[in-house]
Amino acid sequence: MANKEVAIVGVGSSDFRRLYADKDNPNDLYELAVDAFRDALEDCGATQQDIDGLLCINLKYGRFGEVAGLTGPGFVHDLEGTGRMSGIALQEAIALVQSGVANTVACVYATNGRSAGVKYGGGDADPAGAYDAMYGMTSTGAYVSMMYQRYRTRYGAPENALAPLAINNRANGARNPIAVFGKEIDENEYLASRYIAEPLRKLDYCIINDGAVAFIVTSLDRARGMRKKPVRVAGTAGRAELSRSYISPDFYYSTSAAVAGELYQRSGIGPEQIDCLQVYDNFLPTILFSLEGFGHAPRGESWEWVRDGRIELGGERPLNTSGGHTSESYMQGFALHVEAVRQLRGEGGERQVENCRTVQYICISPIVTSHIFTAD
Repeated sequence: MANKEVAIVGVGSSDFRRLYADKDNPNDLYELAVDAFRDALEDCGATQQDIDGLLCINLKYGRFGEVAGLTGPGFVHDLEGTGRMSGIALQEAIALVQSGVANTVACVYATNGRSAGVKYGGGDADPAGAYDAMYGMTSTGAYVSMMYQRYRTRYGAPENALAPLAINNRANGARNPIAVFGKEIDENEYLASRYIAEPLRKLDYCIINDGAVAFIVTSLDRARGMRKKPVRVAGTAGRAELSRSYISPDFYYSTSAAVAGELYQRSGIGPEQIDCLQVYDNFLPTILFSLEGFGHAPRGESWEWVRDGRIELGGERPLNTSGGHTSESYMQGFALHVEAVRQLRGEGGERQVENCRTVQYICISPIVTSHIFTAD
């Protein structure tokens, strides 16, 4: 039973650019979620009656079911609205299908952070971090900034080390008709971006925007009879590094290396066989940490490895082809899963990676997760 192969068979997402441009009209969280869910059903040709497992992220399943008209799934679960949950949601969906608890699982995420006026940082901190708040540590960005300062000091990364990542995300966003930001930038524009939590600039930060994403998971055998070409989950792995705050002295390197070892063994696929990378980038330094922890770049050298076109479309390892969290949208990892599916189906349009057969998703956080997807 545990060897049952699993696939993502349907995906749906908002038009993030349109929602961001229409700032006069607030968006309802559940209406966004239902639209993405219905798009995912349409994408694979499933009906609501086919869905017997429901995972809601940043949503309450009772309210979602009421709005969607999905009233009788056999398994339901809410997950917290944090980025690490995108990988965990897929892992839970896989476990449900492999165990036979559910046949077809919908994972649905939505946020209306822009409409609700959400701000990350400042104001009241989590009571658990009240001591840190005295020193201005009121956001994840502040913690990542401190990690990156340590990284720069240890490995000699220069002031412009993150520029290739910001430039690449914007270039890919410009090729993506639903990306929030569709204008390319150069290094001068990047360096002119103001500091938010030095050494991190505004262009190193994710977007606050509205939108929703859904993907549908089922067995590979079942998926092969549906509308679109299924995307096989070749392997997945994860491990926690839990602490009071969002910080790791070694940049989550040891935890990531352990997850990488498990993933590459389970999938039979290693870093050199990856055609495309989708890397969780709430803040751009996490890309550097991810590349090193998962064996794509030598330790301490990822800031050099990403230069000279290696991560660009047409390069050795195209990265965040939709524009990532700093250009397409901040869907806390869920839209990166959808982009992986679209790349493997050949649906990337102007941003399509040529002959894309393998895509890896990586999330560096207090719960590190990674999956490898392959074209069926």
